[in-house]
Amino acid sequence: MDDSPPRAPTHSDPAFDLYGPAIPDRPLILSVPHAGRLYPPALLAQARVRPEMLRRLEDRWVDLLVHPLIAQGFTVLVARAPRALIDLNRHDREVDPAMLSDLPHMVALQTSAKLRGGLGLLPRRLPGAPELWRGPISWAEVQRRIDMVHRPYHATLAQLMAAARDAHGHAILIDLHSMPPLPPPSPGCPAPGLVLGDRFGRSASSRLTTLAADVAAGHDMLVAINSPYAGDYLIERHGRPDRDLHALQIEIDRTLYLDATLDRPGPGVARMRALVQAIAQALAVELPRTDYALAAE
Repeated sequence: MDDSPPRAPTHSDPAFDLYGPAIPDRPLILSVPHAGRLYPPALLAQARVRPEMLRRLEDRWVDLLVHPLIAQGFTVLVARAPRALIDLNRHDREVDPAMLSDLPHMVALQTSAKLRGGLGLLPRRLPGAPELWRGPISWAEVQRRIDMVHRPYHATLAQLMAAARDAHGHAILIDLHSMPPLPPPSPGCPAPGLVLGDRFGRSASSRLTTLAADVAAGHDMLVAINSPYAGDYLIERHGRPDRDLHALQIEIDRTLYLDATLDRPGPGVARMRALVQAIAQALAVELPRTDYALAAE
């Protein structure tokens, strides 16, 4: 399978490739923040583990699923930098202090369950790898990664969302991820293959979440909403339903589009492309109304 995008990027930098118009011609934008596969030699040299262990942090090849939408001219932002370098779905102060060689006195860090599990702004560990890195990282290096990757990605996403809202009256973000297969909810019951997250109604209208779930169900996909993934920093930052900015996270079981090794695209790519395309197209024409449902109190 040709894994190259169907169109050249509108803009590229170390953080991302942007496809489609900077002023979106639809109210819908797609973000793929964990697809980066460009590992700097210095990062690999710093790793205690082999590159294939670092690749486990990726949403492996999930960017292939947006290629039909790129071909159709949707505005799509795809990360280039790998999650092992910096996680675009974390706050820029969500850093494990034990990973740092120094920390300015006036800097206040944030904690979270994900960070305590080893998956903060700078991923620290994975199952089978209690420490990914050979030694601590300087605060200057953390700031360099933020300035090079994190800040421009989120600034561009904010600009795209504002431009879409100005042009169309509202903006809708799909933040696309992949997940390990979920355990069955009970014996004999199939596990969901797709999880929609809207921060329990805080990042998007429930109308949009319900529509996405209905489209997925029409593609014979079992769907869960906000469990076990309700979305994280990215949709929380960019989803403001009260300002006509909606953000919805989509997690797809990676066994549905990868091969048996979970390393290369598999026979399910075409089906998952059709599913993502159908959800995006449906949301793109779901116009806002005065009774648009906002977050519950």
